[in-house]
Amino acid sequence: MLITMLNTEVQEPAWRARCRGVVAKLVLLIHRGLAVVGLLVAVLVFLLWLQPQWLLPSEQHLAAWLRERNVLMAWWPENTAERATAVHLNDLPPPQALVANWLARKYRVAPEPLAALVAEAHVLAKSSKVPAHLILAVIATESSFHPYVQSHAGAQGLMQVMTGVHAQRYEAYGGRLAAFDPLTNLRVGVAVLSDAIKMRGGSLEDGLKFYLGGYALTEDGGYVAKVLAEKERLDAVAAGQRVPAD
Repeated sequence: MLITMLNTEVQEPAWRARCRGVVAKLVLLIHRGLAVVGLLVAVLVFLLWLQPQWLLPSEQHLAAWLRERNVLMAWWPENTAERATAVHLNDLPPPQALVANWLARKYRVAPEPLAALVAEAHVLAKSSKVPAHLILAVIATESSFHPYVQSHAGAQGLMQVMTGVHAQRYEAYGGRLAAFDPLTNLRVGVAVLSDAIKMRGGSLEDGLKFYLGGYALTEDGGYVAKVLAEKERLDAVAAGQRVPAD
């Protein structure tokens, strides 16, 4: 009995020392982890301070991530206006605002969605080298700016892209149903049109014919002339000239 008590007295300090060592290591790990988290938060705040335009996309991505996991509560309602394909005319440069307003009156579409399409057409024009007003003229001729139009041949959306033929182009946007999203259809349509123009040696006329019917097309039925005439009207509108919308 005495030997056991002596052994316990000897062993107990060692056991306590091991526990204290484990606890100390855990505290150190937690402290370092919190320090890393704090550093990451500080870096994120600093980056958002340097680039404030990143704040809204970051909030949208976070909201989408939480919404997908059913985390959002009633106190954080979805702001559907953020998903709307529309901008105020005042947010556009004056020539673009003139074009958007003219197209809205001519095709009887709300000016704010037209403003978003006009702005996107100018963005795509820089990367595709296809004139913005030619892009808008194609939309006007193909769909009169109605995003849900579908032809008997299967052409869909604003630019009447043959979704079955160009299905792979829509994969990056979530699949074929993205053809009815106005901006997605616009981006895919411009890519198809740009390729058509390049394949026809840079000729806008021949590129438009190819966009309309490919190699099999023999007669365009006045399509190219109609598109180019609309482009000329848009050029005049952007220059501040009075062009009848009727």
